[in-house]
Amino acid sequence: MEKQTQTTKDESKRGVVLLGKYEVRRLLGVGASAKVYHATNVENGQSVAVKVVSKKKIISSGFAVNIEREISILRCLHHPNIIDLFEVLATKSKIYFIVEYAAGGELYEEVAGKEKLTEDHARRYFRQLISSVKHCHSRGVYHRDLKLDNLLLDEKDNLKVTDFGLSAVKNQIRSDGMLHTVCGTPSYVAPEILAKKGYDGAKADIWSCGVVLFALTAGYLPFNDYNVTVLYRKIYRGQFRFPKWTSHDLKNLLSRLLDTKPETRITIDEILKDPWFNSGGYRFDRVLVKERELEENRTGFKIKSLNAFDLISFSTGLDMSGMFEEISGSGFMERVVSGEKPERIVERVEEMVKGAKVVVKRMENGDGAKLEGHEGNLLGLVVVYRLTEELAVVEMKLRGREDECSALFWKNKLRPLLLELAHKQEVPVSR
Repeated sequence: MEKQTQTTKDESKRGVVLLGKYEVRRLLGVGASAKVYHATNVENGQSVAVKVVSKKKIISSGFAVNIEREISILRCLHHPNIIDLFEVLATKSKIYFIVEYAAGGELYEEVAGKEKLTEDHARRYFRQLISSVKHCHSRGVYHRDLKLDNLLLDEKDNLKVTDFGLSAVKNQIRSDGMLHTVCGTPSYVAPEILAKKGYDGAKADIWSCGVVLFALTAGYLPFNDYNVTVLYRKIYRGQFRFPKWTSHDLKNLLSRLLDTKPETRITIDEILKDPWFNSGGYRFDRVLVKERELEENRTGFKIKSLNAFDLISFSTGLDMSGMFEEISGSGFMERVVSGEKPERIVERVEEMVKGAKVVVKRMENGDGAKLEGHEGNLLGLVVVYRLTEELAVVEMKLRGREDECSALFWKNKLRPLLLELAHKQEVPVSR
């Protein structure tokens, strides 16, 4: 992380220069844990959006993992219809996402202002949405909160997907092949998520795309009710009505997008062959060529899939070290990318503590171990996050920074082991 020489306690003041790099113009929006500002780069005058997140808030609310994941995911996604992450900066109390500025605002405002869009206009946005979602899924990323509010427009009226805070990646899929975290916005959430029996992230995203398309062409949401219980019942049963102006081909597509059975719901590959989607001689393969060119120009190398080096970024602008040090309290915490198998990592920890007054207790899910004293008191944790078939992230935490024994145990045992486990590979530098 570059050393920053200038910051401010009040970003809301117009003209304030954040971290010596970005001059604040105006407040764009306020969320539960963040504020977003329009700003300009003082060096080149480029317009950017700055998402300001309070570390204290995300740690107290348990959202630190979501923020790390959002940084990681945006680092890996390079698509003309996905908001671009330029860099991430941090101070002791705040994290700053510097992202592409979408001058056109939210797609929600576009629909609200016109009540509904023509099918041709809606089709253009929908094609861009499907293109971006296909790109995400090909990288093993599932958005899980696609809605009008999270779709922005740039100055050329092109759609930009944003807000990946609730997204999931492949390593979150359980042994049954499903995701299990219940999340999303009520009116857009897929029925299988409500069933709480596990769901396919790609299928859930397709359902949300269907809700978006319906809202664009109808001017209202297909599922809506002040009573959440009634709303969920409508979603679960697939109860909605098409407005009278909906064309035959659009009805067919929406019926397949909003199919309550995920196993028969239309897939992205099938959407690309749909008559309504391809109206007017549209050629998706031309879009793919543009996507590849964009990705190669921005990164300098092709990203084949979401891997550990994309998740734990080593480039200067996206260095996450030091951002979450408060999580470990008064103890030690460090993480590395490793090429060792998770079970072998735990074995290495067991070998390392032989002769020390420490007991290693494996976690039931096999993703790590607890380090306990002989009296059963918790000393630390070793957690392993599987990212790909070859790579994992190893996180080690140890309590008691002020305790001399703990400090020596960390210095002489845990940290050297962590460095040994670290995967040695030349990392391509982006931008």
